Amino acid sequence: MAPSSVVVTIEKPNKFSLVEINGSDSTLLLEKQKAVSPKQFTWFLFLKANRVFACLSWLPMALKTMFLSVKKRIALSDVSEEEAKSRRLYRFIKVFLFISIFALVLEIFAHLKKWNLNMIQPWEVQGLFQWCYMTWLSFRVDYVAPLVLTMSKFCIVLFLIQSLDRLILCLGCFWIKYKNLKPRINGDAYDIEDGSSFPMVLVQIPMCNEREVFAQSIAAVSQLDWPKDRILIQVLDDSDDGNLQLLIKDEVSLWREKGVNIIYRHRLIRTGYKAGNLKSAMACDYVKDYEFVAIFDADFQPNPDFLKQTVPHFKGDPELGLVQARWSFVNKDENLLTRLQNINLCFHFEVEQQVNGAFLNFFGFNGTAGVWRIKALEESGGWLERTTVEDMDIAVRAHLNGWKFIFLNDVKVLCELPESYEAYKKQQHRWHSGPMQLFRLCLPAIVTSKISVSKKANLIFLFFLLRKLILPFYSFTLFCIILPLTMFIPEAELPLWVICYIPIFMSFLNILPALKSFPFLVPYLLFENTMSVTKFNAMISGLFQLGSAYEWVVTKKTGRSSESDLVALAERESKSLNEEKITRRHSESGLETLNKLKKQEEITPLKKRNRLYRKELVLAFLLLTAAARSLLSAHGVHFYFLLFQGLTFLVVGLDLIGEQIS
Repeated sequence: MAPSSVVVTIEKPNKFSLVEINGSDSTLLLEKQKAVSPKQFTWFLFLKANRVFACLSWLPMALKTMFLSVKKRIALSDVSEEEAKSRRLYRFIKVFLFISIFALVLEIFAHLKKWNLNMIQPWEVQGLFQWCYMTWLSFRVDYVAPLVLTMSKFCIVLFLIQSLDRLILCLGCFWIKYKNLKPRINGDAYDIEDGSSFPMVLVQIPMCNEREVFAQSIAAVSQLDWPKDRILIQVLDDSDDGNLQLLIKDEVSLWREKGVNIIYRHRLIRTGYKAGNLKSAMACDYVKDYEFVAIFDADFQPNPDFLKQTVPHFKGDPELGLVQARWSFVNKDENLLTRLQNINLCFHFEVEQQVNGAFLNFFGFNGTAGVWRIKALEESGGWLERTTVEDMDIAVRAHLNGWKFIFLNDVKVLCELPESYEAYKKQQHRWHSGPMQLFRLCLPAIVTSKISVSKKANLIFLFFLLRKLILPFYSFTLFCIILPLTMFIPEAELPLWVICYIPIFMSFLNILPALKSFPFLVPYLLFENTMSVTKFNAMISGLFQLGSAYEWVVTKKTGRSSESDLVALAERESKSLNEEKITRRHSESGLETLNKLKKQEEITPLKKRNRLYRKELVLAFLLLTAAARSLLSAHGVHFYFLLFQGLTFLVVGLDLIGEQIS
């Protein structure tokens, strides 16, 4: 035995082995000896086989459950109001689908026959079917392909312009972080010991049938840290449910007894939706005593120091009209839909709002979690009921009057994301139809205003046209219409960088403000293309004043709260004292109303169910048909993109994303 050799005896149960380790190969030989154990290797194979069989046995059960769920959903499905009112786009997509299926059958037949028509002369054509197919190819090359190519180039140019805009916004955000550019408070802070040094602040909570969230919102706003004699809270209730009105009144009375300066208002004539509600509240005589107004929707829960973080920015800056805070979401991890929404809204606030506020002093008011100078509202014409985006309307008019805005990215207000696709779809329809209504109405005022030419160009070309019109237009047209069309017209095929490289890069930029959502990069890209059909339809209806343009549907809330919620304790106390307060103030009638309400909720629960969305389903089959056609041409990336995009449309069309109701 060599001097450098070592003898090692390895003892195991019922097994002894002698290993000789020699020189530099000692580690390698030991590893080989360790791996050669037949018993261990057998158990390893058994374990792997067990996992494979478990997966295979689970897969059929999962597919069966999913199939039964889809079958039941189809049997119980009905057409939503929005689907019924947007038949034109649905019919167009359906006709396009039938043509694509016919073309696919034709192409498959030609492929199976192995027709190479580029090498066939006209006199060599055999049969009527082959002649029709050859005529179609000639017509396609001469007339259809140039038209599709022109459309695709136009959409690609729009796509590149919008991508450049996104890139510039991201660079602006990086610059803000690098230079630590933040809005600073001018002058000294208010004297804490002298309450009269604080300005008068009006706080408004507009709500309409917000049963799930009204209590937590009122509780959070009632705990704002501000001198009691310098603040007034208006609960602006537009609910049409008498029982709910009583509950909201009781909640307001509860906080009033605790010393909070809070009042309840209910309109008898409920016109103008949220804008009409706010306009009515601002018409009260006592409003003239207040300098600022803070607005919170019914699901928003500000921190107690919200006013102390926002109102001081107005001090020493008489041209400042709006201070907007950022939203944070209590249910961002509830399901896949809320995670994808969180990506979008994080980019909107941290990039779009912050950059526009820092460099342009203008952005669209988010409708809530903001503080207005009442003078700016009054000089800009107040709240108008002419569109479904009253927040953007007042922001544009205030900007035209020379008022400045600032955005506070560090001040966050807790709120809730829609958890069902139906609620999210209705919200997005309103958010994308309203700006087009506003653009039609505001364009003459923008052109004739006294602001600089650069600000006019920013409003018209960037704020409205590029981000509100061009984005949904090219997203739907390029990726949902032109791309599947090019599979049947290979002469107009889109390059890989259009359907793969740039979209992934732009999605990566969008996801940067929410880096924890990076694993959802691909689902985010596919879902955004899926939502383009809703946004495109909303944009068209708003631009041309179609039937669904002026619909206002209150976004459904669930009333979720987190452990870090600062008002959780107050909520628990109010729940325990609620019935006692009603009994003391309203005697037997209040208690009877509460019991009646509870019985009504138990007897007649809300009928909720998942829906089917026809446009998304038809587009799913269209994209899957195009994916099947791309197989004949041996496309790689095109096939996978169309396949997964089609499956995403199918999942959304069957309402399998978001809240699932059994």
